[in-house]
Amino acid sequence: MARSHARGELAHIDELAKVESVPANYLVQILSELRNGGIIASRRGKQGGYILARPPEDITLYDIVKLIEGDLLELSGDIRGQSGRRVQQIWRDIRTTFEAKCKGYTLDKFVAKADEGMYYI
Repeated sequence: MARSHARGELAHIDELAKVESVPANYLVQILSELRNGGIIASRRGKQGGYILARPPEDITLYDIVKLIEGDLLELSGDIRGQSGRRVQQIWRDIRTTFEAKCKGYTLDKFVAKADEGMYYI
């Protein structure tokens, strides 16, 4: 969808499933969540399909993971033990780093270039 966004082309489930090697029935579930979260828009009917709701450079990996998975690396459990507070501090540090890294990747960076993956001997 990021690749075709500038042209305003709608993506179709069967095509996306084939190109990305994802089962269509699983893809429908993901697209539904992304639509409900405002990341993509859909159009029904014979000429329908899916398109990004915003430009790919405005959608981060964090936006998608947060929508699909909820709070990233949320620490659950009891922190009362001897090491509990230290584990909590370290886990917060890991989560902060992970979130920052995810926020640094936008969908336009996921688009494969035409010559990527081609190896010549």
